[in-house]
Amino acid sequence: MKTDRLEMRMDGAGAEVAASGRGALAGLALSVLLASLGTSAANVALPDLAVAFGASFQAVQWVVLAYLLAITTLIVSVGRLGDVIGRRRLLLAGLALFAGASALGGAAPTLALLLAARVLQGLGAAVMMALTLAFVADVVPRERTGRAMGLLGTMSAVGTALGPSLGGLLIAGPGWRAIFFINLPFGLAALYLARRHLPQDVRRADAPRPAFDIPGTLLLAGSLGAYALAMTLGRGHFGGLNLALLVAAAAGVALFVAVERRAASPLVALGMFRDRLLAASLGTSLLVSAVVMATLVVGPFYLAGALGLGAAQVGLVVSVGPVVAALAGVPAGRIADRFGAQPATIAGLTGMTVGAVLLAALPAASGVAGYVVPIAILTASYALFQTANNTAAMTAVGAERRGAMSGMLNLSRNLGLVTGASVMGAVFAAAVGVADIAGATPEAVAAGMQRTFGVAAGLVLVAVAVAARARGGRA
Repeated sequence: MKTDRLEMRMDGAGAEVAASGRGALAGLALSVLLASLGTSAANVALPDLAVAFGASFQAVQWVVLAYLLAITTLIVSVGRLGDVIGRRRLLLAGLALFAGASALGGAAPTLALLLAARVLQGLGAAVMMALTLAFVADVVPRERTGRAMGLLGTMSAVGTALGPSLGGLLIAGPGWRAIFFINLPFGLAALYLARRHLPQDVRRADAPRPAFDIPGTLLLAGSLGAYALAMTLGRGHFGGLNLALLVAAAAGVALFVAVERRAASPLVALGMFRDRLLAASLGTSLLVSAVVMATLVVGPFYLAGALGLGAAQVGLVVSVGPVVAALAGVPAGRIADRFGAQPATIAGLTGMTVGAVLLAALPAASGVAGYVVPIAILTASYALFQTANNTAAMTAVGAERRGAMSGMLNLSRNLGLVTGASVMGAVFAAAVGVADIAGATPEAVAAGMQRTFGVAAGLVLVAVAVAARARGGRA
């Protein structure tokens, strides 16, 4: 009888732990969704914001840029800060900041106040993006890490796909302020789930608290900010200011490396780049993110200019990629768990190569199907790559560095997206061969599309070679 009672108590405890794990994962997934929506939903509001504030497009585009710059410049630092002061504590603060900044943005009476709110919202999103990956190992068993990573990847893709349509509906109904206010109830729900279900921060009593690298943080944030501005200012026209910002970014990185080599508790442990698998995870993530961005930058021009689709049809076809990525996320996690993260990474990169080659080879005469099928292959393969790559990187580092590694993974993806928007857009413009793409012939646009994705296929092949070499060379 006593044994039966003991077994019943143990079964109940196990069910409680499982329920807590599901609640924690739900909170993390909602955090990723909100951070992704913060970018995609705001894009569609720019015309309305220009009218509401009587501002130029160049001014209102900072509503998007301020958010992205805050994430890009701070994501590594907040990831490391979570390792230092406690990931649960910082994630709760980040969720509260995101929700509060969303309310402030929705109520903003001036564009300047809205931009300030977007910077704060981006800081909250940086915390959410950096620490969600770091928490996975704490809330799910190791053998299910890939599935959890796949779920988070799915939620990111859902946010990207849902943002434009949800934003459009809210703007057409309550107005542009609703795209910020809508974050408030969902942010509070994520905060409740995280507070209730995430494990408490635990530090051994005799373990020294690592210092936070303030000089390294300032240098890295400044360097990343300069690089991101160099890639985004000028809307595709590279001038003296862009060059000066790139030089400043390079000088900042050189100083950052010098500081980190002497730091007792560096923001980025430079020794991790001697691990081929970890270095390859970051490098390949940057390369393939640039390729994915090409589909979002070049795809609409091809669909409208070469295939003659209307705006509504272009929007529908462009949404295929994010929808496929969302559907592929969880199955990708199962594949990574079953066959191993490294083989799944190579498989994902191989599939991306196939998709890019098809986009470069198929003629415009193949129509919408000739675009959608390769895009589906490319984005499904990207979901597999991202899930497996994140799993491999996060399981290869100790618990004390998971926040920093998560920040580095997100940074490599963001830098790839920023670089891809600029570089792949420039490749496309050069391949089309006219100054005004809107006036280009369908044949010229189709040729530009093919050459751009020929370059993209080359980038993915480089990523395949890097990943294969790292896998074969690691002891």
